[in-house]
Amino acid sequence: MTARIYRPARNAMQSGTAKTERWLLEYEPEQPRQIEPLMGWTSSADMRSQVKLWFDTEDEAVAYATRSGIAYRVEQPHMPKRRGMAYSDNFKFNRVGQWTH
Repeated sequence: MTARIYRPARNAMQSGTAKTERWLLEYEPEQPRQIEPLMGWTSSADMRSQVKLWFDTEDEAVAYATRSGIAYRVEQPHMPKRRGMAYSDNFKFNRVGQWTH
């Protein structure tokens, strides 16, 4: 029973950084999912896969896992690399790429 502590990335429909500051603790699956033969649905007997605990900081999540005796793995978030560029840089004469319409 190992838990994963991480800060989820924003989804594809999200342009801002709202709801990405909290840390999530969720259990890794103990057994693989099975395909139900009659309907073809994917099922699992692992009830811990449904548990998701949200924390404000990484330290709170680690403290909870330690206090509860849960083995855990912390994954640090990858910060996006931003290029400093103004809109007017698109129209420079010394632009690297060709400007075409």
